[in-house]
Amino acid sequence: MHDIRAIRENPDAFDAALARRGDDPASPGLLAKDAERRARIQAAEGAQAEQNKASKEVGAAKARGDEDEFQRLRALVSDKKAEVAGLQAEAKALDAELSDMLARIPNLPAEDVPDGADEAGNVEVTVWGDKPTFDFTPVEHFEIKGVARSMDFELGAKLSGSRFVVLRGAVARIHRALAQFMLDTHVDFNGLSETNTPVLVRDEAMYGTDKLPKFGEDSYQTTNGWWLVPTSEVPLTYSVAGEILEAADLPIRMAAHTLCFRSEAGSAGKDTSGMLRQHQFEKVEMVSVVLPDQSDNEQKRMLACAEGLLEAMGIAYRTVLLCAGDMGFGARRTFDIEAWLPGQNAYREISSVSTTGAFQARRMNARYRPEGGGKPAFVHTLNGSGLAVGRCLIAVLENGQRADGSVVLPDVLARYLGGKTVLSGEGVLV
Repeated sequence: MHDIRAIRENPDAFDAALARRGDDPASPGLLAKDAERRARIQAAEGAQAEQNKASKEVGAAKARGDEDEFQRLRALVSDKKAEVAGLQAEAKALDAELSDMLARIPNLPAEDVPDGADEAGNVEVTVWGDKPTFDFTPVEHFEIKGVARSMDFELGAKLSGSRFVVLRGAVARIHRALAQFMLDTHVDFNGLSETNTPVLVRDEAMYGTDKLPKFGEDSYQTTNGWWLVPTSEVPLTYSVAGEILEAADLPIRMAAHTLCFRSEAGSAGKDTSGMLRQHQFEKVEMVSVVLPDQSDNEQKRMLACAEGLLEAMGIAYRTVLLCAGDMGFGARRTFDIEAWLPGQNAYREISSVSTTGAFQARRMNARYRPEGGGKPAFVHTLNGSGLAVGRCLIAVLENGQRADGSVVLPDVLARYLGGKTVLSGEGVLV
């Protein structure tokens, strides 16, 4: 959410920042609506003053026996009361319209975010690890012999439709081991607090984390109004909504492993093979709530946390800084981490780490009280995948595949797999 006062002060800069995202100027419509709202407020205040003045004069007219003046003033008080109520109702309606307009405008990109209209404008900032070499043609995860029998897309479609999968046996266990490894690393080494959150949330939580009103079609809603979370960013971030936190208690760093649900609206025909793009998936999410002057460094720290997981598993990756036109709606700056997938001969996104600045905090009124006192100010919020579990499973399987259909697994998973480090060509852990 944007501050209308800041837009009033520098509308040209606001529109210029939106233009970097490829959006049309918004300040003319916003300022016109704001002026209309303020005019109603001023008119209501003027009518209220007239009402108050007439109210005081009513008694005086009654005391001196001036019945005509008494009746005139009584009628004036009644008229002004109705006028005030009408103007206040109009101002309230205009305020709601203005808030809705502001809620549909994306966050402004940070100054160091590169210009660009789409992913072609993204800038590679890190490349880590050696891509594995094979003496055979590597295949995609669902084609690996030891995986295929335990990754059942037909049953997923029978149960739920397209973009669902059922994992069985050793593959299901590896998937669970990955989530456990991620959580343990974040808690034991990265200083995050493990949090178990609901996957059903109210409108307010989706709105406060910028998923509503503009992107309702991207998520699923139950018949009684709850939303299935697209990511645990929603409940983790919204946990501080309406709070005034003490500066000394920040930063707050949380991690949660949850199911996530996305309609994948607009992705028809894209990534239909395998489990790269599913309606239901699992993710370990990182969320930080920090002081404004901490947010840039916090994003770097969170990025290192996510990258460290891939490095511990020996999976080659690259990190890119998204350009202004490719960032998500609420992001001020985003880094994507893309893991190398030999079966696709391509890097594919496995994590996004974003700072939203005060954008979400303003929407959900999350503030902090400065040390030594002073007026409460908005916190900054950040979120990042640490990591997407299903996509990490894909990366592990494809990078570790062997010619006989077996898969060599990362050593760091052995403690979660009974000490076993290989998925055999028969789909058994050995």
